[in-house]
Formats: sequence, C-alpha cells, structure tokens
Amino acid sequence: MVEPRVRPRFVLDTMLGRLARWLRAMGYDSLYLGPAEDRHLLQLARNQTRILVTRDRALARLAEPHSCLIRGERVDDQILEAVQRLALCTDDAEWLSRCLECNTRLEPGPRESFHGLVPEHVFATQTDFKRCPGCDRIYWAGSHVDRMVERLSRLLGRARSP
Repeated sequence: MVEPRVRPRFVLDTMLGRLARWLRAMGYDSLYLGPAEDRHLLQLARNQTRILVTRDRALARLAEPHSCLIRGERVDDQILEAVQRLALCTDDAEWLSRCLECNTRLEPGPRESFHGLVPEHVFATQTDFKRCPGCDRIYWAGSHVDRMVERLSRLLGRARSP
C-alpha cells in the first residue's frame, strides 16, 4: 500500500505575501504574517514544522535545511520557482480549499444557509458555497475563480514541462 504524501506547510516572509495567497489557492497551508521579525518566523517554522519561504539569503541560511530561497521578483515566476524547488503537487484536487485571506480550510455548507449572506444575484446563480470558519468570508465559483484556475493551470502546465 502506498502511503499518502504529507503536504508541506509553509511560513512566508514579508516579501512574499502574493505568493502566500497563490500557495493557499493551491491548497497549501501557508502562514503569512506581513511584517514580522526574522526570529519569530524562524521560531514558527521550527515549532510548527513549516518550511520558511523567503527572498532573504541570510534568513534562508538560518532556517536550513527547512527553507526555500525564492529569487524571482514577479509572482508568476515565484509560483513556478516554489513548485519546482519544493516539488509541490500540482494536482488541482486541493485547489481553492483554503481561505486566501486567513489560511483556514474552507467548509461547505447547505446552500440555504448562505441566503442573505451573499448578494441576491449570486445566490440565484450559484449552487455551491463555502465559508471560512476563521474569518467568516464566503466563497463561490464566480468568474474570479475561473481566472485563478486558468492562471494556475497555465503556469503549472509550464512547470511540468521539461
């Protein structure tokens, strides 16, 4: 029997907030605190068994071997670099399973429970909703989701190419 692969968890430094959101979009547990002391990020990485993802060479060295130095400046390049360097699974089964804002795993609920919580036209046209138990945001598969999935598919299709 093949053991399921444990998905890595991350903590990202202040320079990688946009990458953190895209890792969350891919379903990866990705802490992003905004401005934070290096010492605090190192402590989080060690105490919570997370990989420290950073653009700071010195910080990456301090966290070795549980670090990933990102060199790209553009977010698309950073996504590709993270996928390649961290050997991330690009299967879309986990995509959009986490809150993009607070990193909490989203929970589906009965459609009726979202009545009055989303705009009427959204409730009338959508059937599946998810709520973030961490910050109470509500998610549904609108055109923004289509654009995100298309972008990830395009980028990760390139990432799999030789």
